[in-house]
Amino acid sequence: MLEPVLQASNLVKRFGGLTATDDLSLDIREGEIHAVIGPNGAGKTTMIGQLIGELRPDAGSIRFLGQDITHLPVHKRSHLGIARSFQITSIFLNFTALDNVALAVQAHDGHSFRFWGDARRDAGLREPAMEALKQVGLAHRADVVASALSHGEHRQLEIAMALATRPKLLLLDEPMAGMGPEDSARMVAMLQSIKGSVTMLLIEHDMDAVFALADRITVLVYGHGIATGTPDDIRRNEQVRQAYLGDELEA
Repeated sequence: MLEPVLQASNLVKRFGGLTATDDLSLDIREGEIHAVIGPNGAGKTTMIGQLIGELRPDAGSIRFLGQDITHLPVHKRSHLGIARSFQITSIFLNFTALDNVALAVQAHDGHSFRFWGDARRDAGLREPAMEALKQVGLAHRADVVASALSHGEHRQLEIAMALATRPKLLLLDEPMAGMGPEDSARMVAMLQSIKGSVTMLLIEHDMDAVFALADRITVLVYGHGIATGTPDDIRRNEQVRQAYLGDELEA
């Protein structure tokens, strides 16, 4: 079996007397959408912080593409190919959607913003930016100023900004947050359309979206992974039902 794209082993993270991550192990396979679910306070945010490099685990290790990255800072993990959907760069509301994505490409490549006037005409920035907008279904909104985009389109734009950096692993932290049913359905369809082209870790409270998208699901409770499996495995897992899902997923 191929080595996982990312493998977290026996992670522990404590804040004073609180154990936020409790001996957590997780592996993400190439091309899959791996969802992590759990009740509020389960430790999902702390887990993401350790994977992205914002938090250093107190114990355990993280390997990415075979390399130990446990102690690497955020920017070095980014250059290795880990992207977080809303952390690539802030959306500049006075810039167009295309300009925002081109800026993300420029920032990831380590170029200065001082020459942004010339960079806006740089095909090396604009071509990957437009391709990313096409991937998320925003090509027709490329020349629209970001302030005129809807909330759902902002989330699509953030994902385009991440995709434009050509990540090997995309961390999606609640991409459906704050969306109505139509925007959520559009986001699910978009993520399904890019499934397989980039490996994704999905953190999401919308269970319909999770079960529609995920190849595998890990369930966190009090910082510990109590189960990992296919959507059908998770639906049938009695421990998961008792701890989290309850009767929500009854057929």
